[in-house]
Amino acid sequence: MDLGAVLVRVGERVAEYFARAQSLICRETVSIQTLGSSFTSDGSLARRLEYDLRIEWQPGSSPDEAPVANAVREIISVGGRRPRPKDEPKCMDPKPVTPDPLSMLLPRKQSDFAFDWAGFTKVDGRQAVMIDYRSLETGKPTVTKKDEDCYEFDAPGRARGRVWIDQASGDVLRLDERLTGMIDFDYTDRSRGRTYSSWTIERADTSIRYRQVIFQDPQETLTVPISIDRMTVIRNSVGLALTPRVRISQRFSDYRRFVTEGRIVQ
Repeated sequence: MDLGAVLVRVGERVAEYFARAQSLICRETVSIQTLGSSFTSDGSLARRLEYDLRIEWQPGSSPDEAPVANAVREIISVGGRRPRPKDEPKCMDPKPVTPDPLSMLLPRKQSDFAFDWAGFTKVDGRQAVMIDYRSLETGKPTVTKKDEDCYEFDAPGRARGRVWIDQASGDVLRLDERLTGMIDFDYTDRSRGRTYSSWTIERADTSIRYRQVIFQDPQETLTVPISIDRMTVIRNSVGLALTPRVRISQRFSDYRRFVTEGRIVQ
């Protein structure tokens, strides 16, 4: 198949999805589990969160303005109970606003990546094509301390992945991403007068699955995210208030449209 034609098709479908998804809301259930050396639970309780999630879509008012698609969250429960004023967000909690992963496939974003043909397969019984990608962004890996127990990593151009695309509709069925290799960070904490060297992220894997959901009044079918699974492994993190191994699972359910009513008063 023509790789360029497939990318044009999927770019159009992603833009259509964002335009339609901005009228939807769903329930996002998050589980954050720290792991032992065998990559099973280390015995600690998983942190569990629930959100109402929706998509904000700004296609750009001019050809020079880049489109923006963000997932917007509102916390519903923490550990199975309603959130309290003292329930501050933890470092690994999803942020209130995050870029939607499919944004990379928008027509104006595709130039930031290199794409390669990877073949044909089936996903949940649907004929699909596979396309590999890698980021073309450049820059030095950096780490920023956000607060006492939270660090933020940035590694431009160190990501690569694969996207599975429905052959008939052009919908994305799955998206996996990983690091191109282990990444070393150097960080100086001047507040403590210490230098952390050989601080290495070994893994940062993400796998996203999509499924068809049927909506009524009016009836339509949309392919929406159903799950996201993330795994992060950090070497030399002992004593740095960092979790060496963590698995984050996000599940999306109860998709529904915004319901509004109106009336004319004379």
